[in-house]
Amino acid sequence: MIAMRGWRTLALAGLLMAASGCGKAPPVTFFDQGQPQTLSQWHVLQVSGRTLSLNQGVMPYDLNTPLFSDYAHKLRTVWMPAGSHAQYRTGVGLDFPVGTIISKTFYYPLAEGRDGDRNMVARTDPSQSLLRDEKLDLDKVRLIETRLLVHRKDGWVALPYVWNEAQTEAVLRREGDLVALTLVSPQAPTREEVAYQVPDQNQCAGCHAVNNRSRHIAPIGPKVRHLNRDFDYADGSENQLAHWARIGYLQGAPDPARAPRDANSGDATASLDARARAYLDINCGHCHSNTGAAITSGLHLDAGGHEGLARGFCKQPIAAGKGTGNRPYDIVPGKPDESILLFRMDSDDPAVMMPELGRSVVHREGVQLIREWIASQHGSCDV
Repeated sequence: MIAMRGWRTLALAGLLMAASGCGKAPPVTFFDQGQPQTLSQWHVLQVSGRTLSLNQGVMPYDLNTPLFSDYAHKLRTVWMPAGSHAQYRTGVGLDFPVGTIISKTFYYPLAEGRDGDRNMVARTDPSQSLLRDEKLDLDKVRLIETRLLVHRKDGWVALPYVWNEAQTEAVLRREGDLVALTLVSPQAPTREEVAYQVPDQNQCAGCHAVNNRSRHIAPIGPKVRHLNRDFDYADGSENQLAHWARIGYLQGAPDPARAPRDANSGDATASLDARARAYLDINCGHCHSNTGAAITSGLHLDAGGHEGLARGFCKQPIAAGKGTGNRPYDIVPGKPDESILLFRMDSDDPAVMMPELGRSVVHREGVQLIREWIASQHGSCDV
């Protein structure tokens, strides 16, 4: 009886510790099959009180230039099974081991003066992370969704999870979701209503199927040229490639000083050409490449060194329909307002806009960057 009472006391203490966030989190759980209904089942991220934190072995990372998603900020993480690592492959993405879990959590800073409305969020620079000591303060941010890419024996699987109003759990939404948000600009008293779209599983696969022949999905962001930058880890700042190699998450990569590196599109000290190409690479290049879904367009916007017609200069569209805006060429050197590329970027019409998925509002800063880049080009399409 005494032993039973002691066991019950310990069990109760354990439950209280777990409820209060004081207990040690269970290790990351990799599911080699099935589709767990809640994000917490994976134990990649954990909510403790009003804090979202990373589990042991889950490593945050960031990109030189992030893909635009309606001004959402993103917490990116990667986890690999003990003793495994990603392998560097020249000219292509990293080769991640089976068992890898990549997560991307979309969130917004809460707007000031929102009167308790957690759907009123601030439109701030999405490249600026709000992660502090590898944690997010849930009193300052609104979690929207967490997407998982899980590497199983038969390939990658995409799983979209949507966070509840209480910000305590995210639930699998294979069919996607729409989240009504109000974007508030801190610089001006302007508001923009947004129907934020959480993609369904087919849409996830549509973007991540970077090889249009095999249709196998793969990670887009974690490539060496995007990762080659410093990151503020909890124990200090370090180049991400060097950090991944040091902790055993990456093998075979060159020294960061010799590795490929995309520019930060928001870095005013970088050249205009480097910034524009980096922006087009991350936002458009996974489709507009030699193997992507837009291969038949003949327009290549990835980092493959394409020039001339392949890059879109004086190239007539193959099948853009309404998306041309009655403009004859993808890019007219020196004339952004006559260029189809800018016309489609500057639209929120689903029948016109590019990219087709992942946004419902115009990325004003991105449009301005590409406008300036096209305006700086020399040449003529009159011949």
